[in-house]
Amino acid sequence: MKARKGKYFPFGAHVPGNKELSSGSMIEALPPQEFLTINVCQHIGAPAIPVVEVGDNVKKGQLIAKEGGFVSANVYSPISGEVVDISAKQNATGAMQTHITVKNDFLNEEVFLPNMVEITPSSIIERIRLAGIVGLGGAGFPTAVKLMPKDPVDTLIINGAECEPYLTCDHRLMIEKTDEIYKGIIYLKKALNVDKVIVAIEKNKPDAISLFERFDDLDVVILKKQYPMGSEKHLIYVCTGKKVGLGQLPASVGCVVQNIKTAIAVYNAIELNKPLYEGVLTVSGHGINTPKNLLVPYGASLKTIIEYCGGVVDDSVKYVAGGPMMGKAIINLDVYTKKTDSGLLALIKGEDDDNLPTNCINCGKCVSTCPMRLTPVLMEFYINAKDFKQAEKLGVMNCIECGSCAYNCPAKRALTQSFAYAKAKIKEINAKETAK
Repeated sequence: MKARKGKYFPFGAHVPGNKELSSGSMIEALPPQEFLTINVCQHIGAPAIPVVEVGDNVKKGQLIAKEGGFVSANVYSPISGEVVDISAKQNATGAMQTHITVKNDFLNEEVFLPNMVEITPSSIIERIRLAGIVGLGGAGFPTAVKLMPKDPVDTLIINGAECEPYLTCDHRLMIEKTDEIYKGIIYLKKALNVDKVIVAIEKNKPDAISLFERFDDLDVVILKKQYPMGSEKHLIYVCTGKKVGLGQLPASVGCVVQNIKTAIAVYNAIELNKPLYEGVLTVSGHGINTPKNLLVPYGASLKTIIEYCGGVVDDSVKYVAGGPMMGKAIINLDVYTKKTDSGLLALIKGEDDDNLPTNCINCGKCVSTCPMRLTPVLMEFYINAKDFKQAEKLGVMNCIECGSCAYNCPAKRALTQSFAYAKAKIKEINAKETAK
């Protein structure tokens, strides 16, 4: 179906893409590692509960941690070998979480999910739950739960925007695994029992757009190259004209949004009986000697990945997990990949703004660019004054932490970090008040 242009989107930021560093690099697999250290919390919701013990032998594709509740996800081993450690370790943001370390026996013994007897909406959702599939665009919400909305839906939107600078793994998947993605989309469509499917792709990926135009049952929407075009609520508006209200979910306007990687994971789970234990991420930045798009097992160390990409240049100054806008700076590389990882960046001076913040000059740029139509300048004022209730009234809980305000701020205020901190404090305060 001939692609159409999406609706006008006036907010956000025009950020240099830097995608040329890795966009031409075909996906390649990271060589087998001696140890993988697998986080049991690779998703939003309750951590998975380990079902193995130190000393156990496991096979590739074997369940090692079972979902810990309705909003949770199973975790599988990407290799065969011996469980040598189960303990709390730091994740990329410094939080302590349980990890299971498996020593590779290099026998590559593998087990699979059972064959599906029938393909129905309920059996597809159950297979997705069993396979441990979560939203792979970054949020990590369990996909099976997302496919059971309380409101009736009529439209499935596949997010192929990949608007974060540097990241090209979704782009490579769209041009290297087009048919697999399409089959995954059809299963998602059947699970939701909808007729309309939109595939939304930024216009800087014309090769991917042309490949998906081949499918007559897909409505391909060309997105303006602008950040944060891949944000769920804004994607829905640009593709359909529908507005998701503050505090509302996409299903409230009849839509469900899924990521390109999620569609591939669904295909793997249904047609190959393969649970989710590996994924593609972009390793890039001018600090990386050889930028790549890598298929990595979850649990691989970031240090190993950097070494495989030729190491870093001498003046590399900052490591970032994810993209530069919504990703998190990493103190060291002794942490491990997980389901929601999309990128690993090494940024040199000039790519990373290390200027110290100055006083706010009340220019209003943060207000004019905020895609959620919030007032960042006022929210930060009350947060600095420790008046979290007022910040909540101004809508800080609706901030999507996209970083557009901070990027456009001439005073280089740490707005995104401030809002993330405030949201955590507000949740803490509200929980205490509820418990009284």
